[in-house]
Order: sequence, then structure tokens, then C-alpha cells
Amino acid sequence: MSEHPAKQPRDYSYTQNRELSWLRFNRRVLEEAADQTVPLLERLKFISIFTSNLDEFFMVRVGSLFDLSLISPDEIDNKCNMTPGQQLERIYETIPGLVALKDQIFHTVTHQLAQIGILDLGFSEPLPEEKKFISQYFKAKVLPILSPQIVDVHHPFPHLVNKGLYIAALLQDKKEGQSLGLIPVPDALPQFIIMPDHPNHYVRTEDVILQWAPTLFGSYKVLNACVISVTRNADIGFDEEKFDDNDGDFRNRMSKLLKKRSHLAIVRLEINGTAEGDFLKMLKRRINVHDHQIYFDQAPLNMKYVYGLIKALPETTVQPLEFTPYVPRWPECLDPNRSMIEQIQQRDQMLFFPFDKVDPFLRLLSEAADRPDVVSIKITIYRLASSSKIAHILCRAAENGKEVTVLMELRARFDEANNISWSRLLEDAGCRVIYGVEDFKCHSKICLITLRQKDQLRYITQIGTGNYNEKTNTMYTDLSLMTASEQIGIDGTVFFQNMLVGNLEGSYNHLLVAPVGIKQLLLTMIDREIAKGPNGYICIKANSMTEREVMDKLSEASCAGVNIHLILRGICCLRPGIPGKTEHIHVTSIVGRFLEHARIYCFGRGDDAKYYIASADLMTRNLNRRVEIACPVEDPELCQMLQEILTTELADNVKASSLQPDGSYFRKSNATSHIDSQASFMEHSLHKPVPVQKKPDGSAKTSRTLLWKNRFLGLFSGAQKKK
Repeated sequence: MSEHPAKQPRDYSYTQNRELSWLRFNRRVLEEAADQTVPLLERLKFISIFTSNLDEFFMVRVGSLFDLSLISPDEIDNKCNMTPGQQLERIYETIPGLVALKDQIFHTVTHQLAQIGILDLGFSEPLPEEKKFISQYFKAKVLPILSPQIVDVHHPFPHLVNKGLYIAALLQDKKEGQSLGLIPVPDALPQFIIMPDHPNHYVRTEDVILQWAPTLFGSYKVLNACVISVTRNADIGFDEEKFDDNDGDFRNRMSKLLKKRSHLAIVRLEINGTAEGDFLKMLKRRINVHDHQIYFDQAPLNMKYVYGLIKALPETTVQPLEFTPYVPRWPECLDPNRSMIEQIQQRDQMLFFPFDKVDPFLRLLSEAADRPDVVSIKITIYRLASSSKIAHILCRAAENGKEVTVLMELRARFDEANNISWSRLLEDAGCRVIYGVEDFKCHSKICLITLRQKDQLRYITQIGTGNYNEKTNTMYTDLSLMTASEQIGIDGTVFFQNMLVGNLEGSYNHLLVAPVGIKQLLLTMIDREIAKGPNGYICIKANSMTEREVMDKLSEASCAGVNIHLILRGICCLRPGIPGKTEHIHVTSIVGRFLEHARIYCFGRGDDAKYYIASADLMTRNLNRRVEIACPVEDPELCQMLQEILTTELADNVKASSLQPDGSYFRKSNATSHIDSQASFMEHSLHKPVPVQKKPDGSAKTSRTLLWKNRFLGLFSGAQKKK
């Protein structure tokens, strides 16, 4: 009996750790805050985004590694050959440098804001009248709702809320000795206070409480005080074993599970101010953290105040310090005065957010809600805006007697509560709400409208790369295909039927559906280009790439001479430029005004090129553990549109960086011309006149090919922007 061949050792020479790759991405977010060409208040926003990103990183990624280090401490990651503990060690080594850089940039930005009169009084000396106002405000509106607590043998240590702010104080008493005092900063208070006589001056509420802390502990003397915040593991799981049999339906169980998030283990302690010696030892012991989990920040621990502050400042102050307002356009190839359904039945349409308005899709959905020939509307929802027009249109459609089916994903991280609320509202309106397949998040973006016309069923199918969220549609770059293709409509019908019965292995003729179809598509299409050797070409735009099997296949393609361009905003676990492994792979990352979010897969060049848009990134979770949809784009004019997007982003040398073989990023640059892809998309999509070409009979028609050629014609000449 022959023995099985020995398993080949995994090659780690061209892959890297996903967490360290993500931290390098977040560093590039922070670098936007250091860019002098970015308006000052936008730079402050980038610091806030960096901080929020890092908070979520600790809550989710560090939290999950923390759990894994307890459950499977010897498990080896298939991209970096490290155990969970070793990965945590590298993460905790890397973070202090990022925090120091954030503090440095925050100091620079606040100093520059102070020079033009926008003062954070926590870093500046208030005027006499401001001191008086702050004192009166504290006594009247802050002091009555404060709850100072002494932690000693008679008073147990309280539960610290995840990312809540607390004033921690080292107290001295003649009888008791030293003890710890805590003052929660109440959520009911505003995050900052604007000075009435100086509307550009403000003070953050935690700084006001910190100033008055010595008066709040009675006979105790305050020896030292600082602001602290803890970050908890928020990587809650969803396995059935966490629930009792009598826990009710899935929505009720999700509600219970959300309550558990606030009580998970602490993975980080942040301190704003000084805490040394006995004070620091007391905090470490009470909060139960190690030295490597403690971070001292000079910047505020909660940067979310930035957006409220900008709204509160005078408009004349804010306007020159923000990006020039950009209003998305109504696409020139769609007539706002005609039926959306009829126009889509004539030819496929594609919206490019945020440069196109979301209004055409809203108009399509609204028209479907009211038209008597519309039989049903089916849609998948992952994230909704807090005041969602889409949800209200769906409710109206149900009230009008349409069959409305909503596949609502309740497990969209940190949007669970919002989705639970919307699911109840939709059900109350008469929509049929389902919650997808157990253990597989539904991340697909598909809306299927079914009509009965002349005793035949017709379909309008919308496939997107981003969420049905009107707010993010103005902030994220995404694509939305709307087609009357009968084949895609039939596949959409089969998709929803499969979701209703939990069938993840359904068969489709045109759509590709994960967890079965999309990875196989990628591997098959990469093999197609491998067969061409040096004539092969692959260009993939996505958010991140972590799936080992796809990376190995791309390495194989590189070894065959295939020219490969990857446009990946965030994580990239593949290292390009490694001789004999990935030397024909080039990775570009763009971090700019808008969040790059669209997913485009392109295989081949010219007439041989095949294009797909998808909801899926090249990540293990997306390809193997989620329900995702990829859709072929076959209209030649829309393919031209996708190619122009890819070409423009690859030419970016202002906001784009190139991933280096060692895993670091190098900012692209050109001494003579500067191309900012997002600025180019804005500049060349600003309400241009619709190109017209003559038909053989002499009549005119609009041409999307001409439209896109005209839109990008000046990109590499007069449209070049100098930084």
C-alpha cells in the first residue's frame, strides 16, 4: 500500500500578516492629516477617521486574536507563519509609533487652527470672561449630573463602558491612605462647549471636568488626575451554542447578544495626561491590563467630537477650511423626465458613486413601488442609512400591495441595532423580512424588480458594489448596474429562492454567488490569463486581499509572465515584486477624499477583456464565509466605462501609493504632472453636455462611449492637476 505524498510546506516568501498590512493602511489615512494641501478641518477629520479605525481594529481584530490565543494558542496563520500570540506581540509593538505620529500631527493641526483663531481651550489659556462662563456652565449644567466614585474596600470597581471617557484620580486620605477615584463623563453632556462671545473658541467637556476634579471628592486630596478610556473586545460570535432553546427568534437573540458586547475583555487602556508610579500601578491592577496594552495619548481619546464641532463653528469660519463642496450629477445618459424602467429596458445603465447621484436608483425603486404592472420587489440589505429613503419606499411598495421581500443581514458589525429597528418597521409595513443563512453573512447587493407585461414576466435587476445607504453613496466610490437582462433576472429570482430555503450551492447561468461561485470564477479566469503567458493581463480593484488560494494563483500567473495590477485600498497580504514569485504584480492603494469601495474584476485586454463588478473583496471571509454576488458586465460602453476607471486610478500619482516588496508603501509621484484620480472624476463629471452622434437615418442619439471618452479626454493633458 503506497503512502500519501508528504504535504508541501507553505511558501511564506511573498505573503504577510493581515493585521500589520491593515496598520500600514491606517497610517496612510493619518498621512492625509499631515498633507499640507488638504484643508485644515479635513485634516482634523482624517485624524478622527484614523482614531475611529484604530478603535475598531482593537475591538474586532485584536479582540478576535485575543480569543484565538486562548482557544487555539498554537494555530499558525497561513500568511505570516505566526501564532495568535506572536501576532498580538507584533501589533502591540507597532501601535506606539502610530500613536506618537498621531499626537504629533494633531499638535501641528491644532496649532495651525489656533493661528487662525480656532482655539481648543484645553490647550490654550481661556480669556477671563471665558473662565467665568466655563465656571458657571460647570456648576449649572455639568456638576448636577456627575457621579464621582471612590474605589476602596467599601466601593467595588465599576464596570467601564467600552470607549467611554472617565476622569481617573489618585486620592489621598489621612485615614485610608491612597485610593482611586473615578468620574464617568456622562453621555448626556455635549462633547464640547462653544464660548458664547467667541464662537471659534471651544473646550471639550472632559477637560472641564478634569479641571474641577480636585473639588469633587470631598475630604480626599487629589494628587493626580487624567482622562482614561478602555477598549473592549467586541468580536461577538453568532454560533447557536450561545443561545438557549427558548431564546425566541433570531432577531431577539441578536438583541441579547449585543448586550454582551459591552462586557467582553479589555484589550487596551488609553491615558490622556500623566499617570506614574503608584497611580499607574493602581490603574493596571484594577483594570487588569499589561504594560503593552497601555497607551499614553496627547490627543483627545474620543475624536468623534470633530464632526459636531465643524457643524457648530460659524459657516464663514468653516467654508475655507473644508473641501470645496461637490454635488453629484444626474447621469447625462438618463432622462430625468422619462420612466426609469423604460430607459433601463432600452439599455443597461451604470451609476458611479459618488460622482453620480443615487437619485436614479431611488427613482427606479419609487416607480416600481407605484406601477400597477410591478409584481414584486426583492432586495438584500446589509447597511441602511439612519433615515433611509430606500426603506420608506419599500414600505410604501408593500402598502401598495406589492410583494416585498427583504433579506436583512442583522450581523453587519456595529449596525446590528439599526438593522433590527429597520427590520421591525419593514415587517410592520407588510414586507416579508428574512435573515439569511445561518453562519453565512449575506453581503450581496442585489435588488430584483419583477413586472408582468403582456402576460410575460420581465425583470429589472440592480447589482451593486456598495450598500443601499444614501449617506455612504455620497462618500464611497461604488458602482450600481441596472439591467433588464432576462438571464440575469432569472438568476436573481433563483438567488432569492435559494436564500429562502438556505441553499448556498445553487446553480446560476450568469451571476456568480459566493461561497461557491466567486472564488472559482477568480481561479478560472486567472488560469485563462496564465494560458496566454506574457500576453495575459489581470486588473482587480477591491478593498482588501487575504485569501491564500487566490494569492497563490496570482503568484503562479506572475511566474507565467502575466501582467497583474491590483488596486487595493486596505489590506494586501500579498507582497509584490518578489523575484521568481510576484515580480509581475503591481499593487496600488488610493486614500483620498472619498473612500475607495468599488470592486471591479478585469481579465484580458481589448475585445478579449472580461469585466465583472462584485460585492466581494478578495478576502477569505468574503469568498468562503459570506453570501456575495459578482455580475458580468457585457455592454461594450459600460465595459469602456470600467476600463476608464481602472486606467485613471492606475495613473494616480497624488493620492496613490505603491506597495513595496517589504510590505511598506511608497507614495507615487511625478515631477512634471500630477493626476488625482478622484479629483479627475469630479472635474470630468460636472454636468457636462450629453455627447450626441448621428444615426444612419440622420437622427441623433446619446452615446455613453463618447460621453466617457469626452469625460476623460483631458485627463493626461490639460486636466493634469499640480499638487
